[in-house]
Amino acid sequence: MFDRKLHEKAQRLLQQETDLRKAVHKNQFQNHYQPIVRLDTASLAGFEALIRWSHPDLGMVYPGAFIPTAEETGLIIPITKLTLEKACRDLKEWQAIVGSRLELTVSVNISSRHFLQPSLLDDLKEVLGSCDLSPQHLKLEITETALMEDSEETVRLAQRLKDFGIRLVIDDFGTGYSSLSYLQRLPIDTLKVDRSFISKIHEKPDSNRNIVEAIISLAHKLNMTVVAEGIETPEQYAILLDMKCELGQGYLFSRPVPGSEVGRLISQIKTFSDEHTSLPYPLTNCLSINTVAHPLVLCICFGFRYSNFVF
Repeated sequence: MFDRKLHEKAQRLLQQETDLRKAVHKNQFQNHYQPIVRLDTASLAGFEALIRWSHPDLGMVYPGAFIPTAEETGLIIPITKLTLEKACRDLKEWQAIVGSRLELTVSVNISSRHFLQPSLLDDLKEVLGSCDLSPQHLKLEITETALMEDSEETVRLAQRLKDFGIRLVIDDFGTGYSSLSYLQRLPIDTLKVDRSFISKIHEKPDSNRNIVEAIISLAHKLNMTVVAEGIETPEQYAILLDMKCELGQGYLFSRPVPGSEVGRLISQIKTFSDEHTSLPYPLTNCLSINTVAHPLVLCICFGFRYSNFVF
């Protein structure tokens, strides 16, 4: 039977697919970047690239509104390529600012459909070669659910990426299969703890805190590093420091910002670090190990606008 709501939904999806194809052709996508921080020193470690669609009629469209359609239609592959190219070129520019004193990395999310493409490694080699960027500066983030879709092929591809020098990150760890067997088989470098665990890490009962602590301990025993995402409060930061979590990102440090803002931020950090050579590119000179200040205080001390950056 005819259903008007289903008909309208089908029309919207068809229109979005058409608009996405135009967006790929005209490159209407932008990268925003969220800083990744070394928690023990509050120094800059790298960025996660997050795509935005600059729609000519709708304005800025966030990934959740178009990525499912892109994956269903296969457009996720050219969209990810555009994200990769932009992220690698931006990182190369930022490295030119900081020089050899800081080894920045950029993390890019890869869908399962793209990850299992036979041409993935060749595409990555082409992008890195055109940008003159070393593979060790690129990290690919993929969900654990995606890693389990074709386990044998996944292991082979992951090892080829590892041998080439690209590092692999399991995104949203703890929300998918969480099978320990694939951690042994895959050459994973980093586990990223999902924000759903971090947001409740300081609440009672402390089951989430125990889960996060167990993930960090497991990662360290397997010689992996840990990134905690979604850090929003000084209390969460302090708990993660106590657990010896190496890296983190979240609104406590910064919201995702356009690449132009990142360039200015890095220049400011470099200027400060040149004047204080003992501090290796800190996001603020107000944080030290085991010391957490309120974000507003950090901004005042380091001179950032609180509306744009929370450091």
